[in-house]
Amino acid sequence: MRIERIDAVRNRIPQGAKPGMKTDVVFYANDALRAHIEKDKALEQAVNVACLPGIVGPSLAMPDIHQGYGFPIGGVAAMDWRHGVVSPGGVGYDINCGVRMARSELLESDVRPRLEQLVDEVFRQVPCGVGGKGKLEISARDLDHVLEQGAGWMVRAGYGEESDLDRCEGNGRLEDADPGQVSARAKERGRPQIGTLGSGNHFLEIQVVERIEDSSTARAFGLAEGQVVALIHSGSRGLGHQVCTDYLAQMGAAMQKHRLSVPDRQLACVPCQSAEGIAYLSAMRAAANFAWANRQAILHFLRAAFGRVFGKTARLTLLYDVCHNIAKREKHVFGDTTVDVLVHRKGATRAFPPGHAELPAEYTHVGQPVLVPGSMGTASWILAGAAGAMRESFGSVCHGAGRMLSRNAAEAGRSAAAVRSALAEQGIVVRSETKDGLVEEVPEAYKDVDAVIETVSEAGLAIPVARLRPMGVIKG
Repeated sequence: MRIERIDAVRNRIPQGAKPGMKTDVVFYANDALRAHIEKDKALEQAVNVACLPGIVGPSLAMPDIHQGYGFPIGGVAAMDWRHGVVSPGGVGYDINCGVRMARSELLESDVRPRLEQLVDEVFRQVPCGVGGKGKLEISARDLDHVLEQGAGWMVRAGYGEESDLDRCEGNGRLEDADPGQVSARAKERGRPQIGTLGSGNHFLEIQVVERIEDSSTARAFGLAEGQVVALIHSGSRGLGHQVCTDYLAQMGAAMQKHRLSVPDRQLACVPCQSAEGIAYLSAMRAAANFAWANRQAILHFLRAAFGRVFGKTARLTLLYDVCHNIAKREKHVFGDTTVDVLVHRKGATRAFPPGHAELPAEYTHVGQPVLVPGSMGTASWILAGAAGAMRESFGSVCHGAGRMLSRNAAEAGRSAAAVRSALAEQGIVVRSETKDGLVEEVPEAYKDVDAVIETVSEAGLAIPVARLRPMGVIKG
């Protein structure tokens, strides 16, 4: 496959690299990251995405790109709203997997003496694991309200504060969600799991702000060096997984009906405006709303844990909540034209710049907070959206470090006890529901998150604001 270097962090696979490509692939990576990226099929998947009908602009890949289902994880693709397609593979099984960060007024020196107590209390308060039955018992009718209203339903039910909604992407809700398009099986799986963390790469971390990179933006975000924050990484649990499963099962017949063909069956798609497309998007939005409600409930229980350990004055204030598995209708300027597009972000984070109408008023002068978790035992980052993202990536940036080893490869030759010991040597307290939850997610399984951040910063997609270091980790 012919790869052209555009500059130190931009690379292109030209349109003619494979028959059927309708556009170029552009991916962001320095030399070291590019060497990792070329080892799996992620770039081949990005090329396949470039073959989809109605794609606008290049098929994009962030420096955390790695192989996924159909679309690469770390991929971005904008589809013409009138003439393009929607692909469940461009969203993924964990619809609205995302991150939520809350800041405290505590310093590392306040928390360190009680860290084990805090981590144990959080582990008690926030259910996790594969099944992960939650503490909330909601009726089938209430679940439909959750699917329609998202985080707002949780706040009105007493699980949060009104100000939380202002600091969520889209106020924690996508409009035009239809619970009627979500199967009974999906609802059955999701109802007992609301307010739960899940398993795999999902986690909750107690972190400390290790270094400030942009002092004025950090002040706007309420951050200072030595401050303790908490980051929640979770999504739509079994409900979202089932929604994706249900609609993928229908796509084969729908593609024949619409006379669509794709280079990989995992890229199954339908026109955005078709009955099938509208049904999937209505169900996907409902699953996204479930995920926002889920993270809202987790924050409520996290606040309770902090209160039990440090007293009622230990407030957690939501900094932001942003998703990274979603398809959203947005308007962007491409070339000299404003385009109406459905932006698929699969393992990619929205990164809107200063002045954008969708930002909370308190952040409009500095840009949207972009939350980029690293891996267990390594740094996470807070960035701010930049104008460059609007010019070339449809307002998108990376979502994490990006997986480098498969889960099986990560497990090989490692024990949970050894992982715990290595983390303890770094002063990190970890609690996990399963041994696999630890060994599959070792830091060595991921790319260097600092290199990923340097790449998107040099590309002008986002501005580094603060580097965070983990103190306590909760895993499924």
